[in-house]
Amino acid sequence: MAFSTIVPPLTPFRPDLEVDYAALQKGVDYVVRDCAADVVIAAGVEAQEYQFLTLDQRRELVRQTVAAVGGRTAVAVGISHPSFRIAIEFAQLAEQLGADSVQLLAPQKPTGGAPTTAELVRYFELIGRETSLPIILYLNAGPGADLTIPQTIELAKLDRVHFIKESSRDITRVSRLIHEIDLAGHARYFTTMQVLLTSLQLGGSGITLPPPAARIAREVIRAYEAGDLARAVELQGQFALFPARWMPSGLAAVMKAAANHLGIPAGEPYPPYAPVSGDALESLHRYLDTTALTKEAANA
Repeated sequence: MAFSTIVPPLTPFRPDLEVDYAALQKGVDYVVRDCAADVVIAAGVEAQEYQFLTLDQRRELVRQTVAAVGGRTAVAVGISHPSFRIAIEFAQLAEQLGADSVQLLAPQKPTGGAPTTAELVRYFELIGRETSLPIILYLNAGPGADLTIPQTIELAKLDRVHFIKESSRDITRVSRLIHEIDLAGHARYFTTMQVLLTSLQLGGSGITLPPPAARIAREVIRAYEAGDLARAVELQGQFALFPARWMPSGLAAVMKAAANHLGIPAGEPYPPYAPVSGDALESLHRYLDTTALTKEAANA
């Protein structure tokens, strides 16, 4: 089977905290060209910092991202919101813009307590019946609900849910859900960087992760598909340190620092959150120069 990458471009901000759309175009170009993304996510994951925007600014980010992709690859529009009615509005915008799918975070219960399976199913059904687009079920405990394995399987069985993005690094959970969801034919199951190679071997469909790490992921997949397991293992090993060693700064900060080092303008994290700096930034730069993010290392 062909494995896929789903990539959310970083959101660069100007000093006045408006989105820098000229820089965004360069970031999208990198995602499409260098990362060879099969799907680009428009304003759909927390590392894109869309949560700091007003709803109107978020809509504009969606429009500009779709325009920047320009039909070169598929686009999934992030529609996550605690209110199903606002999520539907974003799903309808996605359809108007010609998007290929929408990404929807399994929500926390805003009034407190964990959402029941019935509540989660109802939430997705209310949204799914108002859009013809397939849904990527986005699982990320923290900003979203911490779903149990049975809850995840129930949502995967919904007609409108075609894909699942799993953010946990729990290989016990990942391996079971690959078998009970992807291999069972309910939905395509995507994991994250730390478990990429293992999930491919178990039968998963691919990965969702931001740039520039997405380029390493693409090289892992290429090596695995070519039958070069030793090279795939070597490349996967680059995720042992990157971004983990620098994660106290946060994923968006690390990815922005990495992108800037590679000449892809990503700016700094939305304030008050600090960028990677000082000795940590210097050590990040040194490590990046040894990875598949450089042409020399990628071709080694």
